[in-house]
Amino acid sequence: MDAFPHPDARLVVAGEPGALAGAELAARIERAARVLTRLPPGPVFCGMRNDLSSVVRYLAALRAGTPVALLDADLSPGALTMLIRRFRPTAVFGFAHAVEGSPRGRREAPDPHPDLALLLATSGSTGNPKLVRLSRRAVLANARAIATTLAIGPGDIAPTSLPLHYSYGLSVLNSHLAAGAAVVLTDAGLLERSFWTHLDGHGCTSLAAVPYQYEMLRRLRFDPAEHPTLTTMTQAGGRLRAELLGEFAAKAERFFVMYGQTEATARISVLAPRHLAGKPGSCGQAVPGGRLTVDDGEVVYHGPNVMMGYAETAADLARGDDLGGVLRTGDLGRLDDEGFLYLTGRVKRIAKIFGVRVNLDDVEGLLRDCGPVAATSGDDRVTVWAEGLDRDGCARLARRLGTELRLHWSGFDVRAVDRLPLLTTGKIDYRALESRA
Repeated sequence: MDAFPHPDARLVVAGEPGALAGAELAARIERAARVLTRLPPGPVFCGMRNDLSSVVRYLAALRAGTPVALLDADLSPGALTMLIRRFRPTAVFGFAHAVEGSPRGRREAPDPHPDLALLLATSGSTGNPKLVRLSRRAVLANARAIATTLAIGPGDIAPTSLPLHYSYGLSVLNSHLAAGAAVVLTDAGLLERSFWTHLDGHGCTSLAAVPYQYEMLRRLRFDPAEHPTLTTMTQAGGRLRAELLGEFAAKAERFFVMYGQTEATARISVLAPRHLAGKPGSCGQAVPGGRLTVDDGEVVYHGPNVMMGYAETAADLARGDDLGGVLRTGDLGRLDDEGFLYLTGRVKRIAKIFGVRVNLDDVEGLLRDCGPVAATSGDDRVTVWAEGLDRDGCARLARRLGTELRLHWSGFDVRAVDRLPLLTTGKIDYRALESRA
């Protein structure tokens, strides 16, 4: 298999001259890999930031054959402790909060499967997340498929506009490193002036964003023409409103719509710019090497980037490939006669807010003390229906959810109802609520 990163790949720290590349980058990765190989068998937990030390540690783990879980560096001590108890890592690096009782010495857990390379959380901020088990083959296959379909080359430069513990953000890093391109590492967000200063200063050629970020860019009256090197924009992480899609596609030289899941490493399908007008509402065709089918309404993806399976505990890390390259996505959809995918709904009660997956049952569980509530999904938001609240009460509930789930409160549309509609079984009639949204 070809070298990863590509020998020409570059890592650039925002605001600093030069780049870490070539033999210097390889040596830095090799030194970090030697540290990991001295650890007992087992996964390592990495608090992943958009910085050089995090990226080098991740690449070193791939080089050393050490399974690495990339997690939010700002996880609360309680959430991190829970994950440590469940997955028994052999080392923990880079988290904002020190965790009492961090693992040392014998793990008392089975050794991970030799094909296991990467662990990513599935459910964003909510509940007790499963971890997706990904092989090195899956990571590299998807990186190269993305590089091919987006035509990423050595001259391309991408900023880290998304968290690197999020599969979409990580796929930007992986695809550029696989293609011998450059990645500018910055923790600044799109609403910070420094982000745009660095984007222009380093000559970035592409920008990846989720629907919420495109909403923010529109409010900022963002114009790609003000950033002369920026030629490509990509969107995934949920459905982008048709109005916004048309607006940004008209402004950008190249605009790609994408669909993906962490369970497929990152991306499943891509709608190329030349098809935007002729295939409205589609999320494109399968990435190179992949194939899409629809079984009883559910979208099924077949490809080398499909996960090995889920992990609930350390014992699951020893499992081999449970899926054989076939992923039932949980999304409802249809394929046209040219293989373009159109999503129509969800089989399971999962929503996305700003690209983060949220379990609607978990949302309801958080609000059990508030009286009868129900949660339904909308475009890049969750609608919460609550009995007996006034306008101020709805606003307080939205802010509470934003705080507890570490997402912006505007992603929760809390509405008051006199009574929740019920089925004859006494269960909540979610379809009736969705028809009101």
